[in-house]
Amino acid sequence: MMHAYRSHTCAGLNNANVGETVRLSGWVHRVRDHGGVLFIDLRDHYGITQVLADSDSAAFADLEKVRSEWVIRIDGRVKARDASLVNPKIPTGEIEVYATGIEVLGPVDGDLPLPVFGESEYPEETRLTYRFLDLRRDTMHKNMILRSNVVRWLRNAMWDQGFNEFQTPIITASSPEGARDFLVPSRLHPGKFYALPQAPQQFKQLIQVAGFDRYFQIAPCFRDEDPRADRSPTDFYQLDIEMSFVTQEDVFATVQPVLQGLFEEFGGGRKVYSDWPLISYRDSLKLYGSDKPDLRNPIKMVDVSDHFRGSGFAIFANLLENEGTEIRAIPAPTGGSRKFADRMNAFAQKEGLPGMGYIFWRKAEDGSTEAAGPIAKAIGAERTEAIRTSLGLDVGDAVFFLGGKPDVFESVAGRARNEIGRELKLTEENSFRFAWIVDFPMYEKTDEGKIDFSHNPFSMPQGGLEALSGDPLNVYAYQYDLACNGYEIISGGIRNHKPEIMYKAFELAGYPNSEVDKRFGGMVKAFKYGAPPHGGCAAGIDRLVMLLADTTNIREVIMFPMNQRAEDLLMNAPSEPSNEQLRELRLRVIPKDA
Repeated sequence: MMHAYRSHTCAGLNNANVGETVRLSGWVHRVRDHGGVLFIDLRDHYGITQVLADSDSAAFADLEKVRSEWVIRIDGRVKARDASLVNPKIPTGEIEVYATGIEVLGPVDGDLPLPVFGESEYPEETRLTYRFLDLRRDTMHKNMILRSNVVRWLRNAMWDQGFNEFQTPIITASSPEGARDFLVPSRLHPGKFYALPQAPQQFKQLIQVAGFDRYFQIAPCFRDEDPRADRSPTDFYQLDIEMSFVTQEDVFATVQPVLQGLFEEFGGGRKVYSDWPLISYRDSLKLYGSDKPDLRNPIKMVDVSDHFRGSGFAIFANLLENEGTEIRAIPAPTGGSRKFADRMNAFAQKEGLPGMGYIFWRKAEDGSTEAAGPIAKAIGAERTEAIRTSLGLDVGDAVFFLGGKPDVFESVAGRARNEIGRELKLTEENSFRFAWIVDFPMYEKTDEGKIDFSHNPFSMPQGGLEALSGDPLNVYAYQYDLACNGYEIISGGIRNHKPEIMYKAFELAGYPNSEVDKRFGGMVKAFKYGAPPHGGCAAGIDRLVMLLADTTNIREVIMFPMNQRAEDLLMNAPSEPSNEQLRELRLRVIPKDA
């Protein structure tokens, strides 16, 4: 007896099935009317099969009524296509199904707000409002299957390395981990709130104290953050890892084969470099203007302050009279033209700068090397030649300059480096390059002049308790990130597992012991009962899939994402609670301007 809906999937037929009577169910992908002969591309999760009917078919009259995205069931007979009509692009391209019967399972009510066939460009707001239609598109469907396969692969890889997967709570206590918490009011304890975990940080450390040695989890994380193209504003998933009795190098040795293998498996043939250099945080900013450098771009920035001290270029010479300032050069091989210099100045102006200083070298009429640009004229031939020689530049090359206090101009310089690499096609395409960024500062100074943690507050300071007796801004942490192609894909650290060091570390950031006990009492208590040295990291699943899918928009690889205003347009969230809900929670909403 034939199944109620299908005997095969829409990717399951080939020449071996010719002559068979089959039943298919799926969505009408496309309808083509060839004057008395109808061709329908029928689509399901697995693929597409071409269905045809002519005026002799009992299903013809009903098939004339169907439209795109109707869900239908087709009964028919498998036929071989003529050799000239074979479609090698799909697995079922050698056959077609001659329709003898049809049942409409799910018609479309009115016009489609979003076409599926053709994947034409549509506003993201429309795509998110009708995400169930958007996900039917081939590219989006493939992205979600890629994501599913990546998660499965990662799980298997972690099990193969001797890790165990454990789940940690979704409702927990608030914890300062770099972003705002999402708070959850308690009905049973009026006036008190739970928090959604920013990460399983404390729990994964407690798992190590409990003696489980090698933990991992595909963990949901919740952070109330400002959205970016590569970051969700509400929630995300990460491959969470923690290990006992390990050094920083042990963590790196464990992670590299997992990530290396993942990118080789799902990178679509793009080159995956196995050389993962260790770059200090300070050097990364100095050389690349970023703590997540794109090493596909070979350009390294250089401090050229000495070439401008006391020079005729007064803007830079005067700037260098101020303490803590420097002039950074961005070499631009092959960028030696006025046209390119103008393009980069336009870029700088978009970044809010008046422009960038530059020098470029060209061939003079007498065959000698000639330096061009206002800076070259101002500082003279000797200094200009010294800059060219020190940077290894030649005819047809250029160099651009930014100056001031590094923490002010560095990020713009980093973006300029990226732009130069792209514009001059110096940045290698179709490859993945990784780098561990290490030696992060433990603390930073806030805009208000206070000392605060610059990264994960649970990291072990390098030098232990003794290191915390001096200037906090000179303390480095066993904290590390993994960068890939300009994105941070992993963050982690060797943890602080000693209560006396933990108390002191938080004291320097303005947290008295009583506050540490109140916020992290469970972990402090655990550390007093035999805590092993431990460390780990977390890899952002969404960002990994984004890179593998070759997109720069993280919402393209999340099934049901929020928009950039942290709104769920499909489910209409956030929404206003009912008065009954507020009363039950002993809450009331106070208007912002009240």
